[in-house]
Amino acid sequence: MKELKDKVVVITGGATGIGYSFAKQFGAEGSKVVLAGRRMNRVDESVDELIRLGIDATGTRCDVASEEDVKALLHYTLDFYGRVDVLINNAGVGTAQKPAYEMTPEDIRFAFDVNVFGAWNGVRVFAKHMIAQGQPCAIYNVGSENSFFNAVPQGAEYVASKHALHAMTVALQEDTPDFLEVGLICPGLVNSELGDGIAIGMDTDKYTAIAMEQIKAGKFYIVSHAYNMHYIEERHQLVKTAYEQYAPRYENDQEFDVRTLMAQQG
Repeated sequence: MKELKDKVVVITGGATGIGYSFAKQFGAEGSKVVLAGRRMNRVDESVDELIRLGIDATGTRCDVASEEDVKALLHYTLDFYGRVDVLINNAGVGTAQKPAYEMTPEDIRFAFDVNVFGAWNGVRVFAKHMIAQGQPCAIYNVGSENSFFNAVPQGAEYVASKHALHAMTVALQEDTPDFLEVGLICPGLVNSELGDGIAIGMDTDKYTAIAMEQIKAGKFYIVSHAYNMHYIEERHQLVKTAYEQYAPRYENDQEFDVRTLMAQQG
């Protein structure tokens, strides 16, 4: 969205880290910001700081894994500001750091409940209202470099959840009207709370400044961390080589293309 002044922006997981930094970036553009998070004391502290910075902001408690909480977040936003223009599905959790074969169902479910179903709750609840508004709006899901390749060793449940979020976001873009911009924000390692307070990675405000330029330009993939291309090209080359060797292109090879066949079925 090129024009962000007076737009109402809802950010889940917005009290700390990347979410809070995005709140400052949107606020600097003149947006009105709604922070949502599970720890209300952190939400209140962050809202107070935004207000001290001259940003029109408010906040409420929300556990994105709860559809009822997400519905309450929408109602809170509408009661406070009257509409919603941008949703940043930022809330996320990290990894239990185990080999894939040692991941418990609880480990896997925890990652997916927040990273996938939490974002999907936001999409399900907010997209319908935003489409009904009929005005330019946007939904951005915060994925990761792990949406493209396995960046985190022994983080199978986290990586799988971010791959799933990537696929859902691609489908969402196809399923929504053109006036609803959809995108996938793909941070690399950023010095944020999700990284267990480890002081490594790109500065959070530097990262969100890079991302905001792309959001304002209406891009689908919001990227950073240039070295990621090494891993992306490596993965794509492996896939390309496999197809060239065992399933090379041939004339009329669309005969088994799923979209072609579905279109023929009407």
